[in-house]
Amino acid sequence: MKTISILGSTGSVGTQTLDLILAEPERYRVRALVGGRNVALLAEQAKRCRAEIAVIHDQDGLAALRSALAGTGIRSAAGVDAVREAAAMPADWTMASIMGMAGLHPTLAAIRRGGAIAFANKEVLVSAGDIMMDAVAAAGACLLPVDSEHNAIFQCLETHNRSAVERIILTASGGPFRQTSRELMTTITPEAALRHPVWSMGAKISIDSATMMNKGLEVIEAARLFGLPSEAVEVLIHPQSVVHGIVCYSDGSMLAQMGAPDMHIPVAHALGWPDRLTTSAKRLDLTSLAKLEFSPPDMVRFPALRVAREVLASGGAAPAIMNAANEIAVAAFLARRIGFLDIVGTVEAVLDRLGSPPAEDLESIIAFDAAARQAADAMILSRAA
Repeated sequence: MKTISILGSTGSVGTQTLDLILAEPERYRVRALVGGRNVALLAEQAKRCRAEIAVIHDQDGLAALRSALAGTGIRSAAGVDAVREAAAMPADWTMASIMGMAGLHPTLAAIRRGGAIAFANKEVLVSAGDIMMDAVAAAGACLLPVDSEHNAIFQCLETHNRSAVERIILTASGGPFRQTSRELMTTITPEAALRHPVWSMGAKISIDSATMMNKGLEVIEAARLFGLPSEAVEVLIHPQSVVHGIVCYSDGSMLAQMGAPDMHIPVAHALGWPDRLTTSAKRLDLTSLAKLEFSPPDMVRFPALRVAREVLASGGAAPAIMNAANEIAVAAFLARRIGFLDIVGTVEAVLDRLGSPPAEDLESIIAFDAAARQAADAMILSRAA
C-alpha cells in the first residue's frame, strides 16, 4: 500500500485527491490530513479514509476536532507546529495543496523528508523557488506538478530530449471577463469574479484567474520548475480549456496534452505516476468539438501577466513581494474593500515601493513577504480613508 499525506485536504484539490483515494481504498494508507478551519469536513474525511492523524491549522478548532473524532482511534492536533510535524511524517506520496504562503513551511518539511511531493501550491514556488528546488535536490525528493498546465507540460516533456525544447505553451481560459472592457471591469463584483466559466476552484484562485494573475504566477512557476527563461514560456488564451499545455521541439513537433477541464485528471496522474490510474473523469469526444480557439492575451486589459514577467526578470525578492501583495489585495476585494481593478493596481504600487531587493535565504523571503503584506494593507486602508 502507498502511504499518503494530504496537506490542505479540505480545499478543492485536497477533496479531489481524496475522491481518487477513496475510490480504491485498498491501494492507499492515509497517514496525515491537514485542514485549515473546516473542522467538520476534516473530521468526516479522516473517518472515511481512516487517517492516522487529523490536524487543523486553526488552534481554536482543536476541541471540536477531538470531539468529532472521539472513539475513532484517530489522533488530532492543531496549530502551526502540528501542521509542520504532520507534513514531516514519513509518507510515500504527499499532496501539498495548502493555499498561499501558509503552505511554505509545511511543503518544505515534506520535501526535506523525501518521497514524492505532488505540488499544487504555485505561490510557494513563486516566492521561494530557488530554496525549494535546492531542498528537492538535497533530499532526493520527486516534485510532481499538479496545476493542470504544468502537469500537462510534465506529461509532454521528453526527459531524454530536454535540450531540444524550444518553448512551452501554457493555456488560459481567459476567465469570466475575457471579453469585458476595462471600463466595465470597474463594476465587477466578487460574486461575478467567482463564477469561472469552465473550472471549479477555490475563491482565491478563481479571483486570480479572473485577473489573470494566476497565469502570471504559472509563468514564474514554469520557469522555475522546468528551468526555462521567461521568453520560452508562452501563454495563449484557449477558452475551451481542452488543450492544457504544449511542448514545442526543435524539429517542429508540438506535443499537447488534452483532457476535460477536471482537476481529477492531473491529480490522478501525479498520484499514479509513473503509472496511470483509471478515473471516472469525462472523456473528450473530439467529434463534438466544433473548434479550438487560441489567441494571445490582452496585456492592456489584463496587466497582471505583464507584471509577473517583469517580476521574473527582476528576480530577488520581487516574486515574493508580488505574491504577498496579491494575496492581500484579493482578500480585500472579496471583502469589498477595493474594486476589481485595484487588485493588480495594489500589487504594482507595492512593487514600486519595495522594488526587487536580493533575497538569498528563507528568512529574507519571509521578511519581504511580511513587508509586502504590511505595505498592501496600508495602501488599501489609505484608499478607503
